[in-house]
Amino acid sequence: MHYGLLLPAGQAQLPVTAVVELAREAERLGFDSVWAGDSLVRARAEPLTLLTAVAQATQRVTVGTAAMLPAFRQPVQAACAISTLDQLSGGRLVLGLGAGFPGFSEPEFDLVGVRFKTRFSHLDDVARLWRDLWTGTPRSFHGKVLHHDWLPDVPAPSRPGGPPLWLAGTTPSALRRTADLYDGWLPYPPDPADYARGLTTIRSLTDRPITPALFATAFVADDPERGRQALDTYCQATYARPLSAIGTIQTMLTGPITTVAAGLREYELAGADHILLRIAALDADVVADQLRLLAGLVQTNLPQH
Repeated sequence: MHYGLLLPAGQAQLPVTAVVELAREAERLGFDSVWAGDSLVRARAEPLTLLTAVAQATQRVTVGTAAMLPAFRQPVQAACAISTLDQLSGGRLVLGLGAGFPGFSEPEFDLVGVRFKTRFSHLDDVARLWRDLWTGTPRSFHGKVLHHDWLPDVPAPSRPGGPPLWLAGTTPSALRRTADLYDGWLPYPPDPADYARGLTTIRSLTDRPITPALFATAFVADDPERGRQALDTYCQATYARPLSAIGTIQTMLTGPITTVAAGLREYELAGADHILLRIAALDADVVADQLRLLAGLVQTNLPQH
């Protein structure tokens, strides 16, 4: 099992310099990866810029986006920026990609001039365009929504073909698109059985290897009520919705560390082999305490010599 940490670079959390130091600490504690989110609704460090600093401050960990919304960026310019970041990281970059959160992301798409109704076609077009740019010198591109009669050369990424692209989503359409186009699957279903069914569907549709990952939000607390309150506060701050709503959509875990570990183990048994942990805390000191507690999971998982 591989464990990653979502860096708390959103509203009311750590300043960017402290986030970079937290990434270094996560690497020291044995985490396999560190990740940055993406949003225009909440004040948040721009993920590609943040991960550039993180890549320079770390040596071993994978650096990734979870999830980046390509709709927010001009696709060709983004391909150049991503190639540059991949070079700076020495090929340690993974891109988790998403198409927004219904009932929340519509204003973001309006702001950047991308139709929310066609967000999935836009995302898939960008993924295909990036692959074309990273693997050759295409002179044009015509997808479902993106059309470019002329394309420039872009810098070659460190990894041949560019960084792996993981799709966030659990709908039947997302499962088919993962099988057709993407290198990994990064959902957050609240029921491990749904995860298992989704992964089985993806594997039935393709012979390509697909990395099975999970995005999980956690708060370690010996008092379950304190843990649920922490999750609710985090959901309200992040989505302006209570835990009672978000918990029906996303993986949310709380309780003593043994309970959190048992919950994650259910997803491991369902097929996940990359667990990306988001700490449900807004205060820097609480984030640091939670990181130390969750590091116990990671260190238990380290190879024994």
